Amino acid sequence: MKLEHVAIWTKKLESLKSFYVTYFGGIANTKYFNETKGFQSYFLTFDSGARLELMYMPDIPENRNDTLRKQHLGIIHLAFGVDSMSEVDKKAAELKKDGFKVISGPRKTGDGYYEFEALDPDNNRLEVTTLFIK
Repeated sequence: MKLEHVAIWTKKLESLKSFYVTYFGGIANTKYFNETKGFQSYFLTFDSGARLELMYMPDIPENRNDTLRKQHLGIIHLAFGVDSMSEVDKKAAELKKDGFKVISGPRKTGDGYYEFEALDPDNNRLEVTTLFIK
């Protein structure tokens, strides 16, 4: 069995699509639009086969979780895997250079990963990670 997709509600559909296409190589389908509900979405497909659904509907309320300073029950981040520590470093530098918030790392974790955490344009947490040899 495989995880088919993860979905994110957003008020910034085009901005979020552009972020994941530009920085993580997602391939977007044609936008779906349901005029009756005002629902719009994109599916982005990544090299691994994983997909991310980005969704917009005008009456979805704002998320009240503080994604920067506190963590809460439920899904807390998306993780993207790369092949080397240098790729982790390059992606962190690229996101910082382009004005995105890197909130921790790059760093080695106690469970054998080298990673950093950042925020996407909607302040969703994401990680870029690779295994390292201890």
